[in-house]
Amino acid sequence: MKNMFFILFAFCLLTGCKEKALSHRESVYKYYNARNTGNYKELKTLIHDSITLISGDYVMPYNLDSFYGQFKWDSIFRSSYEVIDIEENDNQIIVTIAQNNMRNTFLKNNPLVYLQKISFTSGKISKIEELESIGANWNIWNKEKDALVDWIKNNHPELDGFSNDMTMNGAINYLKAIRLYRN
Repeated sequence: MKNMFFILFAFCLLTGCKEKALSHRESVYKYYNARNTGNYKELKTLIHDSITLISGDYVMPYNLDSFYGQFKWDSIFRSSYEVIDIEENDNQIIVTIAQNNMRNTFLKNNPLVYLQKISFTSGKISKIEELESIGANWNIWNKEKDALVDWIKNNHPELDGFSNDMTMNGAINYLKAIRLYRN
């Protein structure tokens, strides 16, 4: 009887320690929370071995190491994300996100609100596709960006190319360009 109790206790202890798999919805909330808190360690547990980000014609495939570079780029702008709406549809989530950051402020589209489709592989986020921007004024965005790029090209050519450099250094140069331009 003693042995049976011990076996039953050990079984309950071992099965009780198992981590419950997150729902897709929970994964999406945790993903944006990890981005908001700058917690790449947690973010890594939520994404698949590879993840693809799609924005318009830009398709950007990443592995876990290269995605860290994108994460650092985004973090330099002090981005924050708010989940406005979320719908689950089979193996995908459709989410409305409001993104605030320093770049969007300069480009006069803060927050930038957009609709994304998030896909999963083996229970982890494997693709984030931007479906549409809601209320973005791309004319103002492009006018501000073009004015900044042209001014930097003429006044600080050492920073030229910052707007297409998706590395942490590119983001640092982007903010440096904004500061120089404003002064």
